[in-house]
Amino acid sequence: MGLRGLAALVFTAAAWPAQAQLANENLLVHVPEGYKVDYNAQNDQQLISEMVPQGESVKSWTEMVTVQVFFKGGGFAPTQMRDNIATGWMKACPQGTQQPVVDTTENGYATLIWLLTCPNNKDTGKPEWTWFKAVSGNDSFYVVQKSFRFVPSKEQITTWMRYLKTVEVCDSRLPDRACPKTN
Repeated sequence: MGLRGLAALVFTAAAWPAQAQLANENLLVHVPEGYKVDYNAQNDQQLISEMVPQGESVKSWTEMVTVQVFFKGGGFAPTQMRDNIATGWMKACPQGTQQPVVDTTENGYATLIWLLTCPNNKDTGKPEWTWFKAVSGNDSFYVVQKSFRFVPSKEQITTWMRYLKTVEVCDSRLPDRACPKTN
């Protein structure tokens, strides 16, 4: 991952070395316990990272966490992203559903969480449930999604809603949105 990626995406985990303090705008997201990063890609316009449970891969998964950073996407409305994603989802799965979860401001940034479901993904023959958290930063636009290829239990939903709550954007240039100190 290049320096630009590190400035935009910080995996807050024990693997993050104690280095310089976070600078500029950052997405704070951690690799969930029992997961591994199985795919990373970056170009001038975006970064994507996909995490799956140990023992699975991005080619064969039952659960996945996907992180996307759209550079120079600051100011894009989360509702626009939701509508774009939902349009494609419903074309691929006409019997799918869309449910709003949260429309709020977190740490000064417009934030939206929603759920898309598909009772039978025609490519996998399995149900698919995905929660999306979109955050409109000043510099970039961020999307973190949690996907299941099965209908999750209430306990799993609670666990993953707590996880999405920990995902946030900070900015070292703005005192009211300051990033945590790294030691």
